[in-house]
Amino acid sequence: MSLIAAGTGTALADPETLENNGFWPAITPADFREATRLDGTVTAPRLVQALQVAMADVNRQLADWQAKRQDGGAATLGDVIAPIWALPNHYALLYRRAVYATAHASLLERYRDVSATNESDERGEAKDEAADDLRRDARWAVAEIEGRDHTTVELI
Repeated sequence: MSLIAAGTGTALADPETLENNGFWPAITPADFREATRLDGTVTAPRLVQALQVAMADVNRQLADWQAKRQDGGAATLGDVIAPIWALPNHYALLYRRAVYATAHASLLERYRDVSATNESDERGEAKDEAADDLRRDARWAVAEIEGRDHTTVELI
């Protein structure tokens, strides 16, 4: 008889922060875990990778918006004047939502249940739907930052 011990050893801790490009705010993995209710099933390296890829994706989508603000004299997001109706840290809040939603969607797609039962298939489909909803949330947050409407409708 043999024993295979799983889960032994020391798990890597999440880093304090993930530095950004100097304009957008740094991301705190612990805040992401709390906001998305992720447990230790998602390892620190996978979490960091998902967040960094999400940051790169959102930064790419907002590159023109960032460049226009920097051309206008804003060195960081904190220097950008938000609309009068906005909450404090309006743009940082939306940026984090876009990054968190993108990273969470990616993780949901990667952590589908491993089982051959119909119940697992149903949970997997629910996770796919949740991932789609999260990607929508990310698109809406980017649209809010850019000052665009959430929906584009055209007559055919």
